[in-house]
Amino acid sequence: MKEWPLPLFGMAIGIAASFIGLGGGFLVVPFLIALGFDAQRAVGTSFLAVLVISVSATFGHARLHAVDWKTGVLLGLGGVLGAQIGPQLLRAVPTPVFQKIFAVVLGALAVWMFVKK
Repeated sequence: MKEWPLPLFGMAIGIAASFIGLGGGFLVVPFLIALGFDAQRAVGTSFLAVLVISVSATFGHARLHAVDWKTGVLLGLGGVLGAQIGPQLLRAVPTPVFQKIFAVVLGALAVWMFVKK
């Protein structure tokens, strides 16, 4: 695998993630699977990249006074438990099944955002 395009892809993900408020995993995971990663390694690697992107984006938004720290911390604390359960569930799901579930979830979110008032 050629590594030189990874920082460029990361920069594009960082821009998109910090612009629309997503961690970027919805872009990183399919990219890594396309590079040949299995689902569990793609998701795990994505989280590391998203961690770095998210910390940087948080500071960028904080400079604009656009962070509700209490809400963010409370959501994050709740997410800690889920983040320990998720990998165990993913271990039981083959990559092709994961890809279908991932696509359905993203499609449902896109429809919801499109029709939401």
